[in-house]
Amino acid sequence: MLGHGFTDDDKSDSLQTLKDNVQLFTPEILDKINQVVVRAGLKLKKKDCLRGRCDSFVVETKVHYPTDINLLFDAMRKTIALTADYAEITHLGGWRQRKYNIRQVKRAYRAAQQIKRSTSKDNAKKQKQEEAIIQAHQDYIELATQFIDKSKTTLAEKVTPPDLMTVIKALEIETFITHAERQINQIKRRVIKSEKIPHEEKVFSLFQPHTEWISKGKAGVSVELGLKVCILEATQGYILHHRVMQKETDNQIAIDMITETQVRYPDFNGCSYDKGFHSPENQIELAKKRDHLVLPKKDRCNKTEKERESREAFRTSKRKHSAVESGINALEVHGLDTCPDHGITGFKRYVALAIVARNIQKLGSELITKIRKQEKRRRDRDKLAA
Repeated sequence: MLGHGFTDDDKSDSLQTLKDNVQLFTPEILDKINQVVVRAGLKLKKKDCLRGRCDSFVVETKVHYPTDINLLFDAMRKTIALTADYAEITHLGGWRQRKYNIRQVKRAYRAAQQIKRSTSKDNAKKQKQEEAIIQAHQDYIELATQFIDKSKTTLAEKVTPPDLMTVIKALEIETFITHAERQINQIKRRVIKSEKIPHEEKVFSLFQPHTEWISKGKAGVSVELGLKVCILEATQGYILHHRVMQKETDNQIAIDMITETQVRYPDFNGCSYDKGFHSPENQIELAKKRDHLVLPKKDRCNKTEKERESREAFRTSKRKHSAVESGINALEVHGLDTCPDHGITGFKRYVALAIVARNIQKLGSELITKIRKQEKRRRDRDKLAA
């Protein structure tokens, strides 16, 4: 991929060259590489039974905490900067003071951000503070609207001849204008009209639009911004399969995880889950697909379900299921806590790379252990012979 030959031992490449070549990997290619690594590792274990444990965790995206006013500022600074670039390319005027314009918007944003609601028991003071909050947000909205209108006017001017660069710039500007208008609308509804914005209408990042607001109920972590990733780890410690979950819950992907894993590893015949993957349909369908199923029910169990969950094999697998947290922790410690890559394609590629890297690390550790054992046996034989 880097163009090295057999005689290019001393050839070195820049960091950017390495980054560009790593981006040539796709999640599909990395999945095939992962299968080769896993099969090599499973051969070392020499176990006929291939069972797994399935769980999900959150991989965060590199975004700041989202509020409607800071998302509006993100949209406005990009709109002003891009429109100024567009005006320079097309020899149009009116955007010479773009840095000053961005500072103007930032001052209005800070004024709206820093003003707080009154905690006074005096209703008159509380009312006065509420009016000041509304006024600060209105000033911010009016200034943003002025620059949006100015940007639209610049885009409306005819450019002769229009080339590909100007068309791309114009489309990018229109995208950020759309973001800005949506945020202005939401600020008006929330602050001025005292409406509650539905969760499905909210956007949590303009630059990483796939980012989701995830509350898993973890102690000390009220919310995480990113995407959930589901992994299926073999009892031998290798990650057999993974899935990046977009607007999906655990119980919606339980069957797909097993089906896709069985395609990759036909001898896979058992898996354990936690309660989050339970649904009546999953209990029935998963029981058909595997010999060994450990899927605890969320609510109270009836007599048949109690009997099923009290079996020794079920209880043993349920106790061992928590070992999947060790695999998740290993991934997070080695870089999969936060994804620095951009876009959903970059996110999926980064996760797939981390899965392959973890399995290679696991395989390498076991090979080293095997070699050390062989060396120890050889030394012991030499001692006996002496």
